[in-house]
Amino acid sequence: MLIISRSFLFLTWAVEAAIVAIVLLMILRLIANAADLNPFSWASRTIRRLSDAFVMPARRAMMGLGVDPKFAPLVVILIAILLGWFFLWLTEEVAATLIGLIISFKAVNPIMGLGYIIYGALSVYIVFIFMRIVFSWGMVSHSNRLMRFLVNTTEPLLGPLRRIIPPLGIMDISPIFAFIIIWLFQQAIRGTLLRGGLPPVG
Repeated sequence: MLIISRSFLFLTWAVEAAIVAIVLLMILRLIANAADLNPFSWASRTIRRLSDAFVMPARRAMMGLGVDPKFAPLVVILIAILLGWFFLWLTEEVAATLIGLIISFKAVNPIMGLGYIIYGALSVYIVFIFMRIVFSWGMVSHSNRLMRFLVNTTEPLLGPLRRIIPPLGIMDISPIFAFIIIWLFQQAIRGTLLRGGLPPVG
């Protein structure tokens, strides 16, 4: 368990460091744009070379939506924070499941181990649904590999719910009912497979 906890702490530090680096780089890009630096100067070329890999995809997406691309660095900052949060949330759920399995193994309780596996899988599924919601708000194309994976993974639950529950205007409320169903299943697992054992770590 100590290895898992330390690995999660290391990943947390690494993700936070990456987010801070991207935010600082985007701030430098915004300052360089506002200061109207000589585009051929060393500072300007260096900032562009380091930031173009992040900024250019955002600019293309914004232009496709008819939005002023000059705000692309701000969009990159938002995306970096969101992706970092999703990654840490997903990692935390996986780590919690692994710790639960170790606890059940030490207690020689396979039923509890099964409970932790199912509970953890449902927790990860919640993360996938939430990611799909946020990405759809951001109008991420289904041609995107991550979005395609999220759609293929979550549609088996959201699809039937969408057919049963009509949308409220243009708002699809099927994910809300999906969250409720998954939460009920998790509570049932707590009261059956994990009954008498330690509560899920996550």
